[in-house]
Amino acid sequence: MNRWQEIYDSAAYRQMVAGKIRAVCLLTVFFIVYYFALPVLVGYWPELMAKPLLGKANGAYLLAFSQFLMAWGVAFAYMRFAGRYDVQAASILAQADAESAGRGE
Repeated sequence: MNRWQEIYDSAAYRQMVAGKIRAVCLLTVFFIVYYFALPVLVGYWPELMAKPLLGKANGAYLLAFSQFLMAWGVAFAYMRFAGRYDVQAASILAQADAESAGRGE
């Protein structure tokens, strides 16, 4: 069996990938729900979204603006998750290197 297949079959790698998939799916679901909240709220509750909340800015404008902030927040959260997975990947590779060196490969 080659080195990459051993890494792929390892529990540490599978755990890392499962964690990454879980994080990406959660962020994606959050993004989609937040993104579609604006058209749904404007479509079903236009009177609520037309109320001025901050000066002359109504709920629809504030929610639309907050989506830009939310996108940056999702990107920042992913960067934090990705940094952890980079550390885990380096650890998995180091462990694989140590095991292959121990076998004299």
